[in-house]
Amino acid sequence: MNRFFSLHRLVALLIKEMIQMRRDRVTFAMMLGVPLMQLMLFGFAINTDPKALPAALVSPTQDRYTRAMVTALELTGYYRFIAPNATEGEAEDLISRGEVAFVVTVPSDFGRRIERGDHASILIEADATDPSVASGAISTLSTVANSALLREAGQGQASSNGLEIIVHRRYNPEGITQYNIVPGLLGVILQLTMVMMTAMALTREVERGTMENLLSMPANPLEIMLGKVVPYLIVGAVQVVVVLVSAKLVFNVPFVGSLSLVLAGVFVLVLALVILGYLLSTVSRTQMQAMQLTFFFFLPSLLLSGFMFPYRGMPDWAQVIGEIFPLTHFLRLIRAVMLKGADFSAVAGPFFALVLFAFGLAVLALFRFRKTLD
Repeated sequence: MNRFFSLHRLVALLIKEMIQMRRDRVTFAMMLGVPLMQLMLFGFAINTDPKALPAALVSPTQDRYTRAMVTALELTGYYRFIAPNATEGEAEDLISRGEVAFVVTVPSDFGRRIERGDHASILIEADATDPSVASGAISTLSTVANSALLREAGQGQASSNGLEIIVHRRYNPEGITQYNIVPGLLGVILQLTMVMMTAMALTREVERGTMENLLSMPANPLEIMLGKVVPYLIVGAVQVVVVLVSAKLVFNVPFVGSLSLVLAGVFVLVLALVILGYLLSTVSRTQMQAMQLTFFFFLPSLLLSGFMFPYRGMPDWAQVIGEIFPLTHFLRLIRAVMLKGADFSAVAGPFFALVLFAFGLAVLALFRFRKTLD
């Protein structure tokens, strides 16, 4: 045996590895795709200071001072009034559903108080379920409001020195980040574990050569899929209990809404995720490929769902991509129920989106299933 270093043998091994890499197309695609995906997402999609946040205006009298205030807020770039003539009930419904981030309430005697130089105030209610979203918009309020009213009233006619901006941070007045992170962490944990474990379960049987025994059984594709999926639903249920109990006892996260509604949403999410893992296993030949595909799905879902970075801070194209991930809709559901006490009507959209994901993935998984080893 020749123990000396041989450049010829090294070149032969390098050629062998290059040929093997070329044959493993999934690994080669991941080596190129993941860095490019990270570069695009972090470079173009991620924004920690969101602008053009949707807002509702409650103002019985739309006088010139109110219009000046609204214009000044919009010029900051943080506010976008999508409901400029909302009633109190409509504004409450919008913020509870998460359709607006702010509700600006201007009292009916606001203009008269400004003209007389009396003490005047406006109320701004901010959806603080994600504290980082509202921080930049709130910090600009006082200076912008006073400057706008001074310009509108005129330096010699009225003074806005008595203007008071009252800010109510709804659902999370202390701005505790755990209230936003911990409920969403349930979806992140379930997504990573359910998809990966389910995807690797079937590919493990292919690698070990036990797939032939499974395919020779007198069972149809639906029965085989359920047999592979149901055990991981049980594992997911255990994870749900651990996370929810820890959220309450360790992190003191408030649970305002219905537990049954949260559990229903969790069940649909877990069902969609294990079916997705099963679907990935039908296109993977090895456990390594299954793990790589899981990671390729997990990374953009984590970044574009609103878990790590504000969803409204992303550009429109990134928000459209984020809508295709089940985690995006689950985060809206669980945060709305746990922190806002939302009922089913308020989270019907995210809930049925999860149902649609589960049904669509089930159809694709059954279509991909083959009772052969080709």
